[in-house]
Amino acid sequence: MKIRFYGAARTVTGSQHLIEVNGKKLLLECGVFQGRRREFYKRNSSFPFEPKEIDAVILSHVHIDHSGNLPNLVKQGYSNPIYATPPTAELAGIMLRDSGHIYEENTEFINKKKRKHGEPAVEPLYTVLDAEKVPPLFSEVKYDEIFEPVRGVIAHLVDAGHILGSAAVVLDIEENGKKTRLWFSGDIGRKRLPLLRDPVMPKNVNVLMMECTYGDKAHRDPETAYIEFRDVVKRTIARGGKVVVPAFAVGRTQELVYDLNRMITEGELPRIPVFVDSPLAINATEIFQKHPDYYDDETHEFMRTGKHPALTFSGLRYTRSVAESKEINKIDKPMIIISASGMAEAGRILHHLIHNVEDKRNTVCIVSWQAPYTLGRRLAERQKKVRIFGDEVRVRAEIATIGGLSSHGGQKMLLDYAQAANGNGLKQIFLVHGDEEPAAVLMEKMKERGITNVRFPERGEVAEM
Repeated sequence: MKIRFYGAARTVTGSQHLIEVNGKKLLLECGVFQGRRREFYKRNSSFPFEPKEIDAVILSHVHIDHSGNLPNLVKQGYSNPIYATPPTAELAGIMLRDSGHIYEENTEFINKKKRKHGEPAVEPLYTVLDAEKVPPLFSEVKYDEIFEPVRGVIAHLVDAGHILGSAAVVLDIEENGKKTRLWFSGDIGRKRLPLLRDPVMPKNVNVLMMECTYGDKAHRDPETAYIEFRDVVKRTIARGGKVVVPAFAVGRTQELVYDLNRMITEGELPRIPVFVDSPLAINATEIFQKHPDYYDDETHEFMRTGKHPALTFSGLRYTRSVAESKEINKIDKPMIIISASGMAEAGRILHHLIHNVEDKRNTVCIVSWQAPYTLGRRLAERQKKVRIFGDEVRVRAEIATIGGLSSHGGQKMLLDYAQAANGNGLKQIFLVHGDEEPAAVLMEKMKERGITNVRFPERGEVAEM
């Protein structure tokens, strides 16, 4: 068996890991590498393997850095099954189509500028039509359901506790009479997250591939983050302002809506308007509402006690149309606006920011990690002036950052995850989906716990087991 680390190797994005076993090729993840424009197109437009030769794909969850290059894979000849949980398959359908739409729009904007300078046009990474060819290939498997993606590999998925439908991938591999259990973590969630069950911990593992995104950081308790968010909203309302939240459409938006539902239902906040202004987030929320069997016990108890359904309550409005979106910014009273994108780089959030960021009554609430060079990062750094739609605006609104809302496990969770796998049968741990500094810190902490068989593979590295 060979494992080839083609993405999310010594970096956080672009997850792609190719397993060669029994003469077959099994691809775990097919994510988009996210970075500066030139490197983005170079890394994502071609693959370090022949897509037509891949026998199966298994997808841990729908986030774009794990799923976002599936349309390109299919466009270049892949036509076999893509295994994923039902929520992941459904969410992928809407998210990949949305990505194709964004690539088309961005390319059109770039080509307008190129035409003015007599430069050759560029092509989008993929189109909406390309994205629409992916969903027919999904083969849905529930947690703990056994399937055989390629000859000699018996697989099942377990709850990763990261976003709705997220999974760790468990592969029981037999090759040349030798049996190996490979456990791929996907993105490891956290305990006590809103809506979701806690992650299933690894057991009876021979080879563990696990993420290390926050290997150098401890997260605050989710309930502490809940209180911080509540207090941000309360003080903004007290001064007559609006809370504007750039939020990822899948996962973070639904968690915030659930938290606001709790706050308002339990009398911690007055009943003020809450707008979710993102068609993608609305479509994703409808998929969340279709799968309450994936919710945790706390959410079911909240619903059982006669309170509102988890993602619906009085005063909450989901706005789809452009006209509805524009009307929000005509209202001059306290409210909460949750809108995509999560790093404030595109979409309707830009309109809400340009209307509200210069008013000192308002708050921009940053609730997730912001990549370098993004508007979200500039706001989180509390820069006094930022550019929105090419115009320089002065930031007078309060900037609040809530660090405990991450859906990734922090350092302790990662250590506990590795410890759970560290039995007599464990031969190797590979750290993926993390930058070098967090990985180095995590490996030192692992040594303190007696976990020493750990590697941090480079992109393109091959491990032969």
